[in-house]
Formats: sequence, C-alpha cells, structure tokens
Amino acid sequence: MKKSMRQAHIERLINQYPIGTQEELMTRLEEVGIQATQTTISRDIREMQIVKSQDGHGHLRYTIFKAGNRSEEEHLRETINEVVVGITRVEFVNVIKTQPSNGNLLAAIFDDLDLPEITGTLAGHDTIFIISPTEDVAKKLHEQILKDVNPDIISHL
Repeated sequence: MKKSMRQAHIERLINQYPIGTQEELMTRLEEVGIQATQTTISRDIREMQIVKSQDGHGHLRYTIFKAGNRSEEEHLRETINEVVVGITRVEFVNVIKTQPSNGNLLAAIFDDLDLPEITGTLAGHDTIFIISPTEDVAKKLHEQILKDVNPDIISHL
C-alpha cells in the first residue's frame, strides 16, 4: 500500500476513534486490512504532524496538527495522483473513478477542505460524485483535478 493511502486511512481512523497509542492505531489499521510496522507508524505520525491532546472527556488521544490548508491541499493533490483512474464532467457534476476502496477516502479529503467549488460529495467504493454550484465552477474544478491526475493511469469516462 502506498504511503499516502495508508496515511489517509490513519487520518480517517484518528478522526473516527479515540486512539491514544501507536499500538491502538496499529490494531485499528489491521482491522481494515493494513499491515504496518511500529517504525512505519512512528514515521507516519511524525510526517502527518499527529500530536496527543485532551479530548472533551480529559482523555489523551491523537489529533492531527493542521497549520493551514496548504498542507491539506498538497495531500489532496498527492492522493488524486495516486488513486484517480478516470474523470468526467456532466453539467455541474464531476464523476471521479478511483482505484478500488479509495472513493470514500478521496471524498473525505475533498470534504475536509470545505472548498467553495464543492457543494457536496457522494462517494462509494470506487466512484465519487462531486456536485458544484454551477456548470462553470464544475468545469474549473474538473480542470484543476486533471492537473493532479497521473497521466499514465487516467481515462476519460
């Protein structure tokens, strides 16, 4: 599994569960079929700027330190490059095909960015529908996404 995909799973798990140790994180990753060593997890934690903080109940848990949207946008571009296999636009909707099991992950990254070009997303196993407020906005978003797609694996639906 590519690093960006593993890290996307880590981010989703940390946001979904109160994880406070590397062992808990490794267990959650194994539950979704991802094998990683403690060294790899430790490196991911450093690279992703994961820190421990107290939640509302006083328990320490991992959270991702975000210093602005720039790093999130870079993460989006990297993930698009690695998982998108096709894209098409139908009026104000962009339909993105991903490698299997990556539709929800990529949609979550789009959702987290809260971009004004996106009114909403609908994701499944390997397909994402991105709804934009107008056809012109959808066209611009389509062009932006195409810039980040790996040209060796893209197909226009």
